[in-house]
Amino acid sequence: MNQIYLVSISAMGGIGIFFGVLLAYSSKKFAVEKDERIEKIEEILPGANCGACGHPGCTSYSEAIVNQAESIQLCTVGGAKTATKIGDIMGVLIDESLITKVACVKCQGGFNCLDSFEYKGVEDCHTASLMYRGQKSCKYGCLGLKSCMKICPFNAITMNQFGVAQIDIDRCNGCELCIRECPKGIIEMVPNDKSVHVICKNKETAKTVKPKCKVGCIGCKLCERVCEQKAIEVKDNLAKINYNLCTGCNACVIKCPVKAINTKTE
Repeated sequence: MNQIYLVSISAMGGIGIFFGVLLAYSSKKFAVEKDERIEKIEEILPGANCGACGHPGCTSYSEAIVNQAESIQLCTVGGAKTATKIGDIMGVLIDESLITKVACVKCQGGFNCLDSFEYKGVEDCHTASLMYRGQKSCKYGCLGLKSCMKICPFNAITMNQFGVAQIDIDRCNGCELCIRECPKGIIEMVPNDKSVHVICKNKETAKTVKPKCKVGCIGCKLCERVCEQKAIEVKDNLAKINYNLCTGCNACVIKCPVKAINTKTE
C-alpha cells in the first residue's frame, strides 16, 4: 500500500515538474515584450486616473499612446508640459495653438433665483432634477446640491454665498468630470486666458426670466450694441461671447443691466 502511495506521489510530482518546465518555456517563448515607452509615459503622467482622457486610467492611456497612436494631448491635468514630455518620447510635436481651458459654471442664480417648491430629499442634483427638473423656478439654473463638487478630484469646486457651484480656476485641471456630472448642462469649458463670460444659460424671454431670477440674461442686446469688436451676440434670447474676438475690454460687463456678464469664472 505504501508503495502505491509513493508511486502516485512520484507520478504527480513528475507531472507537476513537467508542466512547470513547460509553462516556464512557454512564458519565455511566447512572451509579448512591453514597450519601454509605456512605462516612461506613465511616469510622466500625473497619476490622477480621472478618466478625462477617455481611458480608464493613466496606464491604459499610456498603452493607447504607444500601441494605438492615441493623441498625446488628452491629459488635461498634465496640460501642455506633460504633452511636450510625451511628445519627446514619441517623437511627436504638440499643437502649440491649443489654449488651456477651465470649467465655468454658467449660473449666478442660487438665492437670487426663486424656488418653485421646497425640495426635501437626497442631496444630489440628478435625483432632484427628476422632479420637474429641480426646485428652481429657472429650469436652467444650478440646483446647488453639490454633485459636481463631490466628483471633482482636485477640490476645485465649492458652493459660494449664493448657493451656486463655484470653480477655483487655480485648482481646475480641465478634466471635464463636472461637466458630465451636471444634469442641467450649465458647466462649460472656457479659455483660461479670457476673463469676460456670460454667466447664464436661460434662453427664455425677458418677460419670463425677470420674475424668476435677478441676475438672468434678458436678451436686451445692450451688450451686443456696445461691443466694438462684435464679439458678443444675442441669439435665442441669450448673449454669447466669441472668445476669438473678445479683447476683455469689459464694455459689455459695465453695460449689462442685470450683471449677467462679468469677469468671474464661477
